[in-house]
Amino acid sequence: MGQRKLYVQYYLDYCHYIWRRRLIAGILVCMAMHLYRIKSRKRRRAITYAPMIDRDVDRLVRLNRLYHGTEAHCISELHMRKAVFHKLCVELRSRALLEDTFHVTIEEQVAMFIHCVGHHWSNRSIGFEFMRSETVSRYFHHVLDALCTLGRDLICIRSIETHSKITSSPGRFHPYFEGCIGALDGTHIPACVPFHMQDRFRGRKSYTTQNVLAAVDFDLRFIYVLAGWEGSAHDSYVLQDALSRPNGLNIPEGKYFLADAGYAARPGVLPPFRGTRYHLKEYKGTRQPENPKELFNLRHSSLRTTVERAFGTLKNRFKIFASQPFFPLKTQVKIVMACCALHNWILMDGPDEFVYDDAAPYRVLPRSIRNRSDIQQENVAWARKRDDIAQRMWEDKVAAAVD
Repeated sequence: MGQRKLYVQYYLDYCHYIWRRRLIAGILVCMAMHLYRIKSRKRRRAITYAPMIDRDVDRLVRLNRLYHGTEAHCISELHMRKAVFHKLCVELRSRALLEDTFHVTIEEQVAMFIHCVGHHWSNRSIGFEFMRSETVSRYFHHVLDALCTLGRDLICIRSIETHSKITSSPGRFHPYFEGCIGALDGTHIPACVPFHMQDRFRGRKSYTTQNVLAAVDFDLRFIYVLAGWEGSAHDSYVLQDALSRPNGLNIPEGKYFLADAGYAARPGVLPPFRGTRYHLKEYKGTRQPENPKELFNLRHSSLRTTVERAFGTLKNRFKIFASQPFFPLKTQVKIVMACCALHNWILMDGPDEFVYDDAAPYRVLPRSIRNRSDIQQENVAWARKRDDIAQRMWEDKVAAAVD
């Protein structure tokens, strides 16, 4: 009986010894295979990327010439100065809105995006210029989403104090437009929509458009943008939607925006008198305002051209708004928001050559046609306020002429 137990013990020790040897051998085999895979991967990487060295070097030279070349070249290609461009990339990197990948840096991603919206290049043209392929479309949407997120902080009311453009012109603008913080208006931007939606997006233009409502301050910065409305929608309906949204246009108490005759007088919105000369070109030569309403409209027009300058600058800088972009409608709405955010970012560093000069002649935009319900819905208090401002202007002008 004791000898049998001894044999069993010998057998168990032998099995344990064999198991340990096999375990050690298996570990050694796994380690050897892992080392072999690492070495083979390095060899494959060297073989795969070796033919791309010349192309990468050429691309690096081009990008370096784009980012760090002359100031004029950077402005013509990226529509902003070098310092502004690099500051934008640092901001996107620090907020983790974009990240550098193994192949594409944030600077290159933003540059490809600007070539698309600024020069209206196709993805194939951008891919040829930057020596890329399918990455162009992918990174376009990455940058688009990042700029839309950044736009939440850039497109906002920065100050509710009366702007220096008003306070620096006593007797002309001040104190009559005390409390005015900007101007608002709508503009039509070409839109590409499916065939069954084209009737809704075709309004006063011969092509399909989206009606974009924007409010700007007197520094030409956008403080509110609402895009995506059909081109056939009336401006007053778009404004009503902007005012009724939870995160829509919030006008501070006692402040207001200047608007054109297509809007009704309401709290926070002050339009000119209808049926009275308004545009600056109507006062050419020695002809002067002949009554309080004409005087009010003249000075109102001089201030409200701010929003027309902002729209002109936006479309002058981003050529994608010159024709219908081949993107889904949701993407087209995002492009408007992203370009307005870029516009504000560029102006944070001061004006540039894309901003229309004050002395430049303005293109008179067609007035919006008001319907009968808009006229009936005018707020009595704000219509009376407009009358009071016009009367004060006229009395002060008469008194100055007598003195």
